[in-house]
Amino acid sequence: MAKRPTITDLARVSGVSVATVDRVLNSRLPVREETARRVYEAATEIGYHAAGLIRQRMRQELPEYRLGFLLLRGNDVFYGDFARELELAVAQSQRFRGTATIDFAASLAPDEIAAQIRKLAAKSRAIAVVGPDHPTLTAVVEALKARGQPVFSLLSDFAAGIREGYVGLDNRKVGRSAAWMIAKAASKPGKVALFVGSHRFHGHELREIGFRSYFREHAPDFTVLETVVNLEANDVTHDAMLERRARRACRSSSATRSMPSRARRSPTTSSPW
Repeated sequence: MAKRPTITDLARVSGVSVATVDRVLNSRLPVREETARRVYEAATEIGYHAAGLIRQRMRQELPEYRLGFLLLRGNDVFYGDFARELELAVAQSQRFRGTATIDFAASLAPDEIAAQIRKLAAKSRAIAVVGPDHPTLTAVVEALKARGQPVFSLLSDFAAGIREGYVGLDNRKVGRSAAWMIAKAASKPGKVALFVGSHRFHGHELREIGFRSYFREHAPDFTVLETVVNLEANDVTHDAMLERRARRACRSSSATRSMPSRARRSPTTSSPW
């Protein structure tokens, strides 16, 4: 039978004294967070019986925060999954005891989003928001900053220079990556449709810039069509795609009727698309 790890073993593996381990276990004197975490990680590694107690002691000494998140469209699969991940991340944080309050914007109207930001901020230590880059939201962020309440832009940047920070991807690289994938996967060059949720979203603008710049620099034989705003709505995107396909079919039919009969029979005639 394997020997049960002792407090001496724990002190040796964590690189601290037995007295320090005792302080971590029993909260006798303050211990630096870094030291307590090292003892906890060592206890978990060697299977020390009181590892759970150490974790509990550490959490009791952590500050407690209520964090607010304002996302878009509560019925959207992406934002629903994102909300659950945020709640889990906050609950499992090793640096604070936290509670996540998550709201969803009812619309993309800046005034309505601003009102929701104020409401969420009233019950949160800090907030993170998915929102458009609009002067109305900038003014709200500026007012909250003045009273010491940090606001982070989430997924798409806004209120640059005023908000506390931006949490999200490099959206220009995202746009270039999408263009690279299309250019590499397409069997031959053609026309490319591009949809954005709104030109008010800084992230959408950057993705469009990256998307178009890749085709311009590396795949000039493709034609990127005029950008269509779909408000991130499936039905709008669906209708827009059907409209484009109908226009394509109409042009193809018109071109065929205008050809001489011999040209229409030719198997080498290329598609206008």
